Amino acid sequence: MASIREGNLEAPTRHPLDWKNPDFYNEDSLFKEMERVFNICHGCRRCVSLCQAFPTLFDLVDESSTLEIDGVEKKDYWNVVGHCYLCDLCYMTKCPYVPPHEWNVDFPHLMLRAKAVKYQRGEVKLRDRILTSTDAVGQIAGIPVVAQIVNAANKTKAARKLLAKVLEVHPDAKLPEYTSKPLRKRIKNRPDETTPEPAAGTTGKLALFATCYMNRNEPGPGEDFFAVFEHNGIALRLTPSEKCCGMPKLELGNLEAVEAAKKHNIPVLAQLVDEGWDLTALIPSCVLMFKQELPLMYPNDPDVAKVRDAFYDPFEYLMLRHREGKLKTDFKTGLGKIAYHAACHQRVQNIGPKTKETLSLIPDTTVEIIERCSGHDGTYAVKTEYHPSAMKIVKPVVERVQKSAAQHYGSDCAMAGHHIENGLADGRKPEHPITLLRLAYGI
Repeated sequence: MASIREGNLEAPTRHPLDWKNPDFYNEDSLFKEMERVFNICHGCRRCVSLCQAFPTLFDLVDESSTLEIDGVEKKDYWNVVGHCYLCDLCYMTKCPYVPPHEWNVDFPHLMLRAKAVKYQRGEVKLRDRILTSTDAVGQIAGIPVVAQIVNAANKTKAARKLLAKVLEVHPDAKLPEYTSKPLRKRIKNRPDETTPEPAAGTTGKLALFATCYMNRNEPGPGEDFFAVFEHNGIALRLTPSEKCCGMPKLELGNLEAVEAAKKHNIPVLAQLVDEGWDLTALIPSCVLMFKQELPLMYPNDPDVAKVRDAFYDPFEYLMLRHREGKLKTDFKTGLGKIAYHAACHQRVQNIGPKTKETLSLIPDTTVEIIERCSGHDGTYAVKTEYHPSAMKIVKPVVERVQKSAAQHYGSDCAMAGHHIENGLADGRKPEHPITLLRLAYGI
């Protein structure tokens, strides 16, 4: 009789997402696989502290007539799906049964499949369609007069109550501001005469995928990025054009919209790679989209693979070059103590704590890393039904920031930083790590 290993001793591997297969959308097949995986999760429970999806599942089992997964009604499976925001931490940090283990558990991609089935059935709220349409919303809200009205309205109780009633956006959730002068307008005409120097596998030529958020909502870190990387002798440019990376639509289950974004972005990015440019983005979720999710959706597309291999986290890029002495350490200002939240979608890239390593090079600076999910997800934390859970998830992070008595706090995920700000409620603002690096350089 073949023995079953209790867990994995090998690095996790990811199977391609078979989303073009008609069986992918077969509800009976989906529920059968959900029952199998949920039963394994129920017998393990190592993920209970990560997010609200697992406590929801375990409560359903514990409150059932059999105290087993067969006592849970299939319709209640959707409660678990709603709480999963595809952070990937269970897969990468907790689950002992991920492939190559024979049980082949991939909880996040199973939840993604369920979201895709739900989306195909048309069971998606108008609110969710709007919140994930980042390009369209940003273009409208970024119009000068409109931006001022939207930003002002989002800070008034009356408008927020109306928003809660009409779109089910929680009145206490922190919403992003919009700017009428996006990143592309701020730096599109900046000349760059830098002669690139290759180092540690990098070309020294780096194109920034601005991302919806950094372009339309918070362009400041993008300007700081250009200042820091130019200071380090790296030739820079923005990508010629871009659509949303597709992560919001992926989390909604709208895989056709992901494909539409891919058809725009990948040819543009692949052309840059052919011209010798490396690629990066300031939102970890966008980096992960190009490094992991699109390659798993299109495993046989050579341009997708080309873009994947050229895409870097910005601090990963700096630390690679630091190995060969290409990172300047002429810091002018120590930063004291930094409470640094490591974003989930950066952690699961398996590159190590590169942001912490970079900031730790600054003299008179200590970095306390907080490796817990913030619970924001981009949209999860603003939804009426999920905001209380998101605030519960971020609470340990907030407590760590408070106890650290740090001079600065922030996250590579700017939205996570503002969610922590919402939990702190003390007037202190988060600072993106690239902003802190610029501050230390004094440039």
